[in-house]
Amino acid sequence: MLEAINLSKSYNGTVALDALNLKIEPGEIFCLLGANGAGKTTTINLFLNFIPPSSGTAKINQLDVVQHSLETKKFLAYIPEQVMLYRNLTGIENLEYFTSLAGERYTRDQLSGFLKEAGLPADAAEKRVGAYSKGMRQKVGIAIAIAKKAKALLLDEPTSGLDPKAANEFSELMKKMRDSGSAILVATHDLFRAKESGTRVGIMKHGRMVATLRTDEIGHADLERIYLEHMHD
Repeated sequence: MLEAINLSKSYNGTVALDALNLKIEPGEIFCLLGANGAGKTTTINLFLNFIPPSSGTAKINQLDVVQHSLETKKFLAYIPEQVMLYRNLTGIENLEYFTSLAGERYTRDQLSGFLKEAGLPADAAEKRVGAYSKGMRQKVGIAIAIAKKAKALLLDEPTSGLDPKAANEFSELMKKMRDSGSAILVATHDLFRAKESGTRVGIMKHGRMVATLRTDEIGHADLERIYLEHMHD
């Protein structure tokens, strides 16, 4: 569902991403771990076609994102660190607006259902988003993904700034999306959450993927040790 083939990006001679090869299947959560500047956000931005690759290809559902920009966006939902919503609209109005942009028309009951599925309390759906916490904004983001029937989910630092309860709720939502067959790519600093919710973890450093691990084969301490070893090299 998500594939990078020798995907590279340089800015004025500085390498941000160096020949990334990656495949993420439906029903899989792949977590990109690394320090700031490791290439995690660059990878996500290339899949979103926000920036052109210097070389190589990013594919969604086997379509090149540069050649099929509009079509690949249909399969996709993106949740940035700060979910961009209209502050003066309620949760349900935001959901209605963003799903209509994607060409979907839903009844108010259906929209409420998506928000409920994303874990947003019913009373919050009618409140203006300006009063929402980060966790609540993300739930609207997830509801948009559910309504779009997104086959691929791209998440950038989804748990930064969330308290442990909200971070846990978010991890559970990701697992639900995974179980419904979405392919999910997450850029994160959070080793604990990566181990808890990820299927696989890729460690990135200076734009290169230096290790790929299956979370069911390693413990938390192993992941931390391997991560730190790579950071010290």
